[in-house]
Amino acid sequence: MASENYFIHESSYVDDNVTIGEGTKIWHFCHIQSGATIGKNCSFGQNVNVGNNVKIGDGVKVQNNVSIYEGVELEDYVFCGPSCVFTNVTVPRAKYPVHGVYKKTLVKEGASLGANCTIVCGVTIGKHAMIAAGAVVTKDVPDNALMAGVPARQIGWVDEYGVKLNIEK
Repeated sequence: MASENYFIHESSYVDDNVTIGEGTKIWHFCHIQSGATIGKNCSFGQNVNVGNNVKIGDGVKVQNNVSIYEGVELEDYVFCGPSCVFTNVTVPRAKYPVHGVYKKTLVKEGASLGANCTIVCGVTIGKHAMIAAGAVVTKDVPDNALMAGVPARQIGWVDEYGVKLNIEK
């Protein structure tokens, strides 16, 4: 499906009650669920799922195989690397499902999430922070922090461009 304002590949599904900003591109095998709001000039790679009522800002880039579940908000210019993972329930149980009671996760403007990192629900990731590939974020992350490891620990600082700064944490 294509329009004058945005592009949606024919293999993707977009539910009713979705807002998609001008210049956004949604590629193969994606699903955008009801109530989602997506800003302008975003890019969604193959096999991306955007959950119900998720809010995504302008200029966001989401690489292949990412699911952004209800309760997650991505501000402007966030980068989600391939197969990064979000959660939205702290105690998931198949026998006792929790519907509609999700812990909020906020990823602030300009933050970058590396490939295969995991963002445990209920955290805030600061502006321009950088999360290393494979890291597991379990606590709030300060603005401009460089985080790595399992669990993720701060190993330095980065500037707005992602350049590592030579200052003590």
